[in-house]
This record gives sequence, structure tokens and C-alpha cells, in this order.
Amino acid sequence: MDKSKQPFRKSKRSFRRRLPPIGSGDRIDYRNMSLISQFISEQGKILSRRVNRLTLKQQRLITIAIKQARILSSLPFRNNEKQLERLELIPRTKNK
Repeated sequence: MDKSKQPFRKSKRSFRRRLPPIGSGDRIDYRNMSLISQFISEQGKILSRRVNRLTLKQQRLITIAIKQARILSSLPFRNNEKQLERLELIPRTKNK
């Protein structure tokens, strides 16, 4: 059978649209640390729009809010927890 004569078939995969992580009632603000912390990686980097599943406008607002929180010192620029753990495991020697 020719491809042009085949009837249109639906894909067998069903695509389920994921809900955006930010609801309509949530305010994107530098003071909302519980919301902002969802969009930061373990190293303290801002996650990309594809990973976050945000719209372009939401991603811009999140980025601005994260940067404002960093400048006001309510959020660290980098997450140094792993480095601190390593330093604690290394025994310190006393210098005379």
C-alpha cells in the first residue's frame, strides 16, 4: 500500500501535559525562599527553563528573584556544603 493512500493514524503514545510548577496564586518574589529553592541546583546554579518546565516570563521572573535574593544575602551565591563536609573529614594538624 502506498504511503499517500494510508489513512491518518494517531500515535500510540499518549502525551500527558505536565502542570507548571508555579501556580497562578504563587508570587514570584525574592522573599519566597520555598519557591525559589525549587529552581536552584545542588551547586547553587539556576536551572534551565526546560528542566523547570516554566514559561519564558516565569523563568525571567525566577532568575531576577534569585539574583535579588543572592545580593541581599538571603541566598548564597554557591552551595559549599560538600566542600565543608570534606574539610571536616580531613584531620587538622597543629602548626607550631
